Amino acid sequence: MSAPAAERVVVDQPSGAPARVPTPEPGDPRLARLSLNQRTTAEWSLAEAVAGCVAAGLPALGVWREPVAEVGLEAAVRLVRDAGLRVSSLCRGGFFTGPAATARTAHDENLRALDEAAALGAPVLVLVPGGLPPGDRDLPGARARAAEAVAALVPEALARGVRLGIEPMHPIYAADRGVVSTLAQALDLAEQHPAEAVGVVVDTFHLWWEPDVLAQVARAGERIASYQVADWITPLPPDALLSRGMPGDGHVDLGAFTAAVAAAGYTGDVEVEVFNADVWAAPGAEVVATLARRHVELVAPHL
Repeated sequence: MSAPAAERVVVDQPSGAPARVPTPEPGDPRLARLSLNQRTTAEWSLAEAVAGCVAAGLPALGVWREPVAEVGLEAAVRLVRDAGLRVSSLCRGGFFTGPAATARTAHDENLRALDEAAALGAPVLVLVPGGLPPGDRDLPGARARAAEAVAALVPEALARGVRLGIEPMHPIYAADRGVVSTLAQALDLAEQHPAEAVGVVVDTFHLWWEPDVLAQVARAGERIASYQVADWITPLPPDALLSRGMPGDGHVDLGAFTAAVAAAGYTGDVEVEVFNADVWAAPGAEVVATLARRHVELVAPHL
């Protein structure tokens, strides 16, 4: 016979360790800026992610384009609107660095992404710059193509009221998906354009290693378009793409990072974005409960 609910030990996912703090209830003011990025519960459909946020009392959802496409844009807009949720960001646009012949295709796809973001009420379209084409070793050239592509999107973003958020990615991804590797590089690119058109994504997983990163966060100021939280865990899993940890399970000083982001003037949502096979295999509701506990313990006190 199972133990009464009151006697069961609440455990964190994916570690299985006993929870360090109680799970916040819906309506807890500490949850007011917490957003579930859809990739953290990758097995959930958009409808399930919306329902999971509502059940846990999370006010916002970071939406990905693929789940939106599965249900259709109009249905996705209704799902989110009827649930009373904010869309904290739409992921993802970008992938600008292919051969010149693909530039128009990439531009048109990013226009579609901007239209989707505007319809969903997302304040920012997250841009993953792209990596090196097969056989290409010209990293400066790829970065130049990304800069040109962003510039071409600026008037379109302004017309739609959606900000372009350049996401610098950890150098381990420079070859295949993110030739912009540091917050300093992302700011150099963003600062060529109006702040209301182009900002940066501050992601703790990608940036925790960067020398003087907190000074770069201060430099970013109003350019911070999105704040995403995940941890750096060791040993890295065999698939580097799935190497993010639940906040609090790794090496990132989330308190210092969050305090710096807050001091820079950021008042938007905090997305928890975790790519991790063990997290994805865990029950979604338990994953959301874990990230809510970690948020009120490690992030919310510094906002």
